[in-house]
Amino acid sequence: MSDFCPSIWPEEFPPDDCDNCDKCGLAEHGSRMIWGEGNSDAPIMVVLDNPGVREDREGNPFVCGTRQTLQETVNSVGLQPDDLYVTYILKRKPTRKYYKQKTREICMRHLEYQLQNKNPKYIICLGNVAVRSFFQDDEAEVKNLRGKMYDVKGIQTTVAYHPLAVRRRPNLKKLFLVEDWQFVADKFNENRLC
Repeated sequence: MSDFCPSIWPEEFPPDDCDNCDKCGLAEHGSRMIWGEGNSDAPIMVVLDNPGVREDREGNPFVCGTRQTLQETVNSVGLQPDDLYVTYILKRKPTRKYYKQKTREICMRHLEYQLQNKNPKYIICLGNVAVRSFFQDDEAEVKNLRGKMYDVKGIQTTVAYHPLAVRRRPNLKKLFLVEDWQFVADKFNENRLC
């Protein structure tokens, strides 16, 4: 994976009626709304907890560690960038403390809107925060749900560790890469051949 060069995926901007949403309070944090990135018509939707840093201090776009690890992994299991659309439970990056449960409940409405409009074939939730929000189960954990498909909101859904967890704990790399993402790639390729 060391020769892989990450790239900035195209960003999908929020619908006009959602762009100025301030119901969750994150608009006060000063971060802009990030609706999603990648292929907006992709068959695989990746759900993360919230967007990361997208621009450096000078305002130049760059690929953060989460997206770099995700792109390297996707590439290594044979999936193409066009196979994926990445979105978030929270559509803005929190920059300070906030009321997490209430904010996630409010922001899930945006994700529900995306699901209705995009109708992905598969969803992969990365990290416990995304899993708990999407599965609507405060006790759900990646370590207990990995390696299986679940019907959540009528869509085949699986889970994997968050890319930042993999970067911080290299022992998770095999689970994330070889098991979790290969599982997704295998399911996707089986469906593509049918």
